[in-house]
Amino acid sequence: MKRRSLLTMIPAASALLALRSNAAPIPQPTLTIAGFAIAVQCWSFREFSLFEAIEMAAAAGANVELFPGQKIGGPLGDLAFGPDLGEQQLQLVIDHLKKNAVSAVNFGVAAISSNEAEARKTFEFAKRLGLYGVTTESIEALDTLEKLANEYDLKVCFHNHPKPTPLWNPETVWKALESRHPNLGYCADIGHWASSALDPLEVIQKIAPRVHAFHMKDRASISEWTHDRPFGTGVIKLAAILDEVRKHGFAGNVSIEYEHNWKTSLPEVAQCVGYLRAYSAIRA
Repeated sequence: MKRRSLLTMIPAASALLALRSNAAPIPQPTLTIAGFAIAVQCWSFREFSLFEAIEMAAAAGANVELFPGQKIGGPLGDLAFGPDLGEQQLQLVIDHLKKNAVSAVNFGVAAISSNEAEARKTFEFAKRLGLYGVTTESIEALDTLEKLANEYDLKVCFHNHPKPTPLWNPETVWKALESRHPNLGYCADIGHWASSALDPLEVIQKIAPRVHAFHMKDRASISEWTHDRPFGTGVIKLAAILDEVRKHGFAGNVSIEYEHNWKTSLPEVAQCVGYLRAYSAIRA
């Protein structure tokens, strides 16, 4: 490259470096004394904007798991959240997280392409946000996800919806991940397992070494769908589930996903946060 051409690039490069230096990623969340992070999946606050969801999570004393497509709010209005955001738009979200002393932990449930160039956009986005991992059901992209999970040192957490969706049976993911990179694992949605007539504790006892994250719920029944309940008021053995994964060194994210009383759930979400903090204090 000619010296003159190089010199003409210096102002632009300097401006880019200045932008990046002023746009440091948000800090990692503080772990509980039991070794895991507490978050609220923003889907719980889907009736609100992302800015409002961040404020509500802060009021409940939790971090956030972000989901694609939520209206951002604030100065970005109805713009949808996701990897296609520009740097300045993303910085506004990061600034709002910092303002409310909230960290983002995961992003999902996100469809991720098997095309490496397309998938890389999600991983770059996650790294920029300082995330622990991404949550997905794109098992068909496993080879690409394994490569990028290793390269970016991010967890890929495979999520389950209820029967008859493709990953409802935890054995499907377990077999797919055999001999794969340890950054690949589960986002265990225990409420959806209960809706599929699977006992969540029995499932966890089989797959605990590969659990990287939770969408945690409590329910009044195992065998049929019932709405979510504040933690500790249903029949799912939450403490035993956490005990089991911690035997295997679990240090991931426990995201509260509360799909009930959509517009007025904040008190129940705060009760769930309180349960997890009490568990941590007792088990530490």
